[in-house]
Amino acid sequence: MDTFLIILTFLYSVGWIITFLWFVPTMKDLRHKKPSANTRTYIIRTTTTFFTSLYGIFILKNLVFIIVINLQLLACVMVLALRMRLNYMKK
Repeated sequence: MDTFLIILTFLYSVGWIITFLWFVPTMKDLRHKKPSANTRTYIIRTTTTFFTSLYGIFILKNLVFIIVINLQLLACVMVLALRMRLNYMKK
């Protein structure tokens, strides 16, 4: 059973790394001034991911979960910042 849990933990973390990498094309688009992300969507996504991160830190206290959710939070913040910069540059 221990081996199964180790493999499951590893696959969980790999899945979230892939999720983080999924943000890269959006980040590239925004860096090249192509508005491919909805600001409201990323505000909501960043907020909910932030609360999930706090839940992981204070309730779950699971290092793997904390790392992967904060990786996703970082990606959300980056996309939101790039999108807001693009909105600001339009004005």
